[in-house]
Amino acid sequence: MSDVVSRLDVLKTYKLYVGGKFPRSESGRVYEVTDSKGEWLANAPLGTRKDARDAVQAARAAVKGWAGTTAYNRGQVLYRVAEMLQGRREQFAAEVALSEGVGPKKAAALVDAAIDRWVWYAGWTDKVAQIAGGANPVAGPFFNLSTPEPTGVVGIVAPQAGYGHSLLGLVSVVAPAIATGNTVVVAAAADAPLPALSLGEVLATSDVPGGVVNIISGRTADIAPTLASHQDVNAVDLTGAIAADGPGAAGALEAAAADTLKRVVRPQLDPFAQDWTNAPGTDRLLSFLETKTVWHPMGI
Repeated sequence: MSDVVSRLDVLKTYKLYVGGKFPRSESGRVYEVTDSKGEWLANAPLGTRKDARDAVQAARAAVKGWAGTTAYNRGQVLYRVAEMLQGRREQFAAEVALSEGVGPKKAAALVDAAIDRWVWYAGWTDKVAQIAGGANPVAGPFFNLSTPEPTGVVGIVAPQAGYGHSLLGLVSVVAPAIATGNTVVVAAAADAPLPALSLGEVLATSDVPGGVVNIISGRTADIAPTLASHQDVNAVDLTGAIAADGPGAAGALEAAAADTLKRVVRPQLDPFAQDWTNAPGTDRLLSFLETKTVWHPMGI
């Protein structure tokens, strides 16, 4: 008699990541996620406008604590994310390979790049003030000091599937926003949400306070307009907007954001032309910062 017992695989149930918890969509609905050949991979929660509003509420509640954390401690937390992601490297490489149709070696390289990017931004948390602030020369016996502060809640339309964007692109837009003390609500890549949803599991075990990062899967056309028009969202990153819903989508989202005077990071005309493996620079670190200037009389 064979010692091998046949068994059914335990299929993973993916969930949203909101407020440090893993709720199902409030609608209770899911949608099929397929690989590059159209084969079924998993069911992902179909996030709704209500889920997006709940995520904004969670992000707002986390702003004070996260922005008030010292820059050094934020760097430690981001580095911990890299550690935990490294421990699940094989899982993420498999999800990226299946979701986006890249080979195993390419997928592993993209995951390694995503891990390195967390480390890179972790190192910037206590240095960005040196390039975004300073002492200003003034006429008079005063110190005039400018210091950067986080904008607040940032809504992010993540890069869409293609060439590893579902993980490396996601990390490249989320990490700089939270490194500087903002909290985020992310509309994951609609066609390849599994790496993003799994990243929520990493964040939940990486000392990142609940609500700092919130990840919603589903139709970008349902989630992005809520983020762009929500009065409690301070800024939006529309990187994945054009690829998600056609050439007119980004313009409509920018118009909605303008009604509440949000900061806006506009997408490239061809988001797939973005090479996320390039050195990221500091642009995204500076995109969601406000400058506070303080005057103080000089002592005698």
